[in-house]
Amino acid sequence: MFVATVVVSILLAVILLASGVGKLTGQKQQLETMRKVKFPLDKLWLLAAAEIAGAAGLIVGLFWWPLGVAAAIGVILYFVGAIGSHLRVRDSSWPPAAVLLLLGVAALVLRLQSA
Repeated sequence: MFVATVVVSILLAVILLASGVGKLTGQKQQLETMRKVKFPLDKLWLLAAAEIAGAAGLIVGLFWWPLGVAAAIGVILYFVGAIGSHLRVRDSSWPPAAVLLLLGVAALVLRLQSA
């Protein structure tokens, strides 16, 4: 079970890190999405910090399970908020956030089972 935990945690961490860096560097697609959901672009660094912290927590959490659990919960809450932001403005591009939410749930369940 721990191998699955490692695979899911690393996959999710890589995605979160790429997304966070994309936000920090002003990647065009990220900026368009943030405008669509009416997120203030001057606060984009906060989302990037949350994603990068989530990625770090998932990786370090492979060695200390309580941090992995906390990071997975944080990631789940982050993507619940992301889906809510899309739905609030009736934006139909929420499914990728839902997939990442499910990946966060998988990371949490696997980390709890292999603790």
